[in-house]
Amino acid sequence: MTSQHPTALITGASRGLGRALTADLAQDGWRVVVDARHGDQLADAVAGLPGVVDVPGDVADPAHRTALAEAADDLGGLDLLVLNASLLGPSPQPELADYPLDVLEQVLRVNVLAPLGVVQAVRALLRPGARILAITSDAGAEPMAGWGGYGASKAALEHLAAVLAVENPQWRVYVVDPGDMRTVMHQEAFPGEDISDRPEPETVVPALRALIEGDLPGGRYRAADLVVTA
Repeated sequence: MTSQHPTALITGASRGLGRALTADLAQDGWRVVVDARHGDQLADAVAGLPGVVDVPGDVADPAHRTALAEAADDLGGLDLLVLNASLLGPSPQPELADYPLDVLEQVLRVNVLAPLGVVQAVRALLRPGARILAITSDAGAEPMAGWGGYGASKAALEHLAAVLAVENPQWRVYVVDPGDMRTVMHQEAFPGEDISDRPEPETVVPALRALIEGDLPGGRYRAADLVVTA
């Protein structure tokens, strides 16, 4: 990792964990390229943060991924790639027997194909030793009723990340389960439920920083375990 002004690309940074990590890195001297589908929300999220370049767009759009790569290239390369952008799917979550296949196709496009597309777009910009963090969910590792669509997409993302690690030992590839958080997506997953007892995304950032700046081997990690050991 570069000693001065390391650089990162974080997808899905207009809210939640992506926004929290962006703010933390920017305040610590990182230069960060960020994206989100809604440009106004993204601009508001990163307003006033030093060294942040916002590139609004849909991560599932190949042209947008090219724009992200160009922005990262302008910064001279990448030390960190965080694949955080994600699509929940219907709210409330339907059982698989009732899941609209056209919607499932969209979920897979955003949660599986798009992250791989981002890696392909920026692979020449990832420095030796660069960290890749793929943000997953416990639904990607455990069969849960009502979570078949989102969970299947995260399980596929986890496998893609594992294979990328085997094929590219020059990078450090992590799959990170942040756990439940007080986010818009989590509220959409549980419509009408009070989620005020869930922790804020900012509480997960130290776990991510432990992977970004520590020497843990690539693999799958739960943020709760990292916070305990950090």
